[in-house]
Amino acid sequence: MRLLLIRHGQTPANVRGELDTARPGPGLTARGRAQAASIPAALAGENIDAIFASTLIRTQHTAAPLAAALGLEITTLDGTHEIEAGDLEMATDHASYTAYLGACLAWGSGDRARMMPGASDGVAFFERFDASIAQLSGLGSAAVFSHAAAMRVWVAGTARNIEPISVTRQELDNTGMVVLDGTPESGWNLVEWRGEPLGGELLEDAYAEDPTGQGIDEVLE
Repeated sequence: MRLLLIRHGQTPANVRGELDTARPGPGLTARGRAQAASIPAALAGENIDAIFASTLIRTQHTAAPLAAALGLEITTLDGTHEIEAGDLEMATDHASYTAYLGACLAWGSGDRARMMPGASDGVAFFERFDASIAQLSGLGSAAVFSHAAAMRVWVAGTARNIEPISVTRQELDNTGMVVLDGTPESGWNLVEWRGEPLGGELLEDAYAEDPTGQGIDEVLE
């Protein structure tokens, strides 16, 4: 199975650098809508059997152009939503970034017992994300629209052919994509980490704060 994990388009919270993880969350900026609109052409060579999105509005809006182009419905996967920030929700300061991304780094590196302040631990995160991906069993190829921290942590803790720490150094801009090969039963290998927007570098926003889209190591410095 080919699994395409695609980050949502830009939101106002990404521009302001807010740790905005609550449901239903914001929609997309004008740039985010342009990023989403570019996805069908960027993935024209992919044979996609099904399209999925998290419970947050931004992933569903990002998935909509691809679903329309392919004539597919968008199915909601509850467990693929963003990692909840808990007590850090909507924070924009470096100390909060450090606490949030530090927990993400720990989970992806194997310390799943570490707690996110005021939220859950890594065990709960992997259980709910794994359960959602398990629902894709039997598909040949699926596009799943999710979130930067959630994608980064799940791939770091799941892909068998990489060192988890390598994922923390990778950027993942809005509508960046991570491709894996495998099955929920047999496991997953990382095939491609495409950190820039699927529509190309012109859709990047160099001025957005967006801490979860940057390499974790870079933010924690």
